[in-house]
Order: sequence, then structure tokens, then C-alpha cells
Amino acid sequence: MTTVSLGPTPARREILARRIRLLVAATITYNVIEAIVAITAGTMASSTALIGFGLDSIIEVSSAAAVAWQFSAAEHAVREAREKTTLRIIAVSFFALAAYVTFDAIRALTGGGEAERSIPGIVIAALSLAIMPFLSAAQRRAGREIGSASAVADSKQTLLCTYLSAVLLVGLVLNASLGWSWADPIAALVIAGIAVKEGREAWRGDGCCAPNGLSTLKADTAPGKTEDACGCAPGCSCCQ
Repeated sequence: MTTVSLGPTPARREILARRIRLLVAATITYNVIEAIVAITAGTMASSTALIGFGLDSIIEVSSAAAVAWQFSAAEHAVREAREKTTLRIIAVSFFALAAYVTFDAIRALTGGGEAERSIPGIVIAALSLAIMPFLSAAQRRAGREIGSASAVADSKQTLLCTYLSAVLLVGLVLNASLGWSWADPIAALVIAGIAVKEGREAWRGDGCCAPNGLSTLKADTAPGKTEDACGCAPGCSCCQ
């Protein structure tokens, strides 16, 4: 078997690491602001959905901080050594989020109280829905190219925040306009299921395969089995 691999050059790897650090810093800054606004607005409106969204932002900060810690190392070998610990932290964050959202959704469905109308909550949910997809996509691209499963996993955490923003926005708007307080907890249970799935992938280290751009040529590749440009087998979550 003959294998030829061409990954990112050391210079390119450092550029990608610097980009990931900047994206993580932006994510942390925004999520701190988001948490303060959401928890404050949720407390004023007695909205468990908003308070839960604010707590999710705190979990987002812990996940991003774990990746920031990993990429704070100057040497690539040290960053790789920190990869497993970072993935474990991200996985636990997913599980904690799923547990809280599930508990909060069930409590709301069983008559745990009705939230009041919250304009600040609608505004912060709409802003998150507009901002988070761009941060997630940029970090996932950089994580794939450098071959970092933790960076890709953290980008999924950010993407999950986008889903939660959409759920929160729909729930707040329906509650404010039609009084449908049950819409948010039902959708939140779906999000909790997604969080469990992503947490399991992060725990197993399934967030990424080979670095994007890796060229792998195998002389004895079995018929019908292919790898794409980033060296991923079909179905790899990193390359989707």
C-alpha cells in the first residue's frame, strides 16, 4: 500500500490556529453578553425559556474557553495532546445542556408557570439567530482544515445555539402574539435530543477526520469505497 499525505504546512497551521483563537474569543464575548441579557430579561418576565437560553450561553462560554485553552499552546504537539481533554469538556457541556433543557421543557409542559411577553428576549434571540451561523461556519472550516476535532465540536455547540435561538424566538413570538406557551418546550425537547447526539460524538472524538485538503492515495483501496478531499469516509460528520 502506498500512501501520500499533504496536510497544512506549519505556517498555514499557525494561521488557522490564530483564526480559531479569534473566533473563539468572539464567541465567548458575544455569549457573555447574551447570557447577561437573557437571564436578566428571563427573570423580569418569569420566562424559564429565556433563563435556560442564558444558561446555555454560559455552557457555550465553557466550551469555547476549553478550545481557547487548547489553542493557547504555541506548539502544535501540545495542542494535539490537549485535544482529548477539550473534547471531554465539550461533551459534558452538551450533556448538561440536554439535561437542563429536558427538565425545563417537562416542567413547562406540566404547568410550571407561564412567561410574560419579553421584547428584549425576542431581540436577543433574533440577533443570535443572525450571528451564530457565521461564527459556527467559520470555525468549522478552520477546524476541518487544521484537523481539530475539538474546534469542529465547538463549532457544533455554536450551531446548536443557533437552533436554540430559533426555538426561543418562535416560542417567544407565539407566546407574545397567540399565547401558545406549549410551543417552546416541545421544540426544546427536540433540541435536547440533538445535544445528546452531538455530545456522544464529541466524547468519542467523532467530530473530525483528517485535515481538509489532505490528499490520500491508497493503491489497494477496496472497490466501492471512496474518500473525499479531506480524507473522510462517507458520512463523516466533520465533512458535512
